[in-house]
Amino acid sequence: MKSFEYTITDPVGIHARPAGNLAKEAKQYESVITITKDGKSAEAKKLMALMALGVKQGDTVTVSVEGADEETVAAKMEEFFKANL
Repeated sequence: MKSFEYTITDPVGIHARPAGNLAKEAKQYESVITITKDGKSAEAKKLMALMALGVKQGDTVTVSVEGADEETVAAKMEEFFKANL
């Protein structure tokens, strides 16, 4: 399993549009991608679960990637977070 922490810089956090983009990105990969904030977790492929985490600007989330392509996926997800969130 690979993981990294990221502090959200988007002014509105992970709301509908960014959550949708994140879910769409996650669905491209075989690995399971999990976002964790304050002990609550959501699979990145599930839009409503992501929004239910209530991630706001300044919150730090842990992104975990587990699966056959985890090395590549973790790097790509880190790039995605830096570019979009």
